[in-house]
Amino acid sequence: MSRINLVTPANANPEQLELLNAIEQQMGGVLNFLKVFANSPAALKAFLGLYGIASSGVLEPATRERIALAVAQQNECEYCVSAHTAISRKAGLAADDILQARHGHHEHPKTAALIGFAKQVMDSHGDVSAADLLGLRAAGVTDAEIIEVIVHVGLNFLTNVVGKVSQVDIDFPKISLQLAA
Repeated sequence: MSRINLVTPANANPEQLELLNAIEQQMGGVLNFLKVFANSPAALKAFLGLYGIASSGVLEPATRERIALAVAQQNECEYCVSAHTAISRKAGLAADDILQARHGHHEHPKTAALIGFAKQVMDSHGDVSAADLLGLRAAGVTDAEIIEVIVHVGLNFLTNVVGKVSQVDIDFPKISLQLAA
């Protein structure tokens, strides 16, 4: 049970209801973590705005999902691991690819570099070296991709924290945080 109120049409104020209705129309439903965000319409608008803008960048959707999986696993957010596993499956990622992303790996060197950089940004709190950036560039990563990885790390960290603080009920098939060696 969520430790923070879920805003639903039954308990929403007019501004919250307008946001929930817009999400419902666009997505066909409102995820529980968005119902938590709706406690603050300003926070929900900020999240939706950043999510929308970040989704239109140069990183491919599959790469964004791999980053989300790696960050959620690293931050031990069961809600987000479950959510991004389901989203990744719908995006066509195979079970092995999803598991590899959760481990922070990929067979393609550039994709592996992007996922690894996302994990490194989390681990180091952004304190990466010039050599780290040179290594990314040697793997074919552009400055635009570097910046977008940072944005996606921040965006996913935000949702991980909301999921963990609220302990919101998982509205996807539940995925354990435990990883096979």
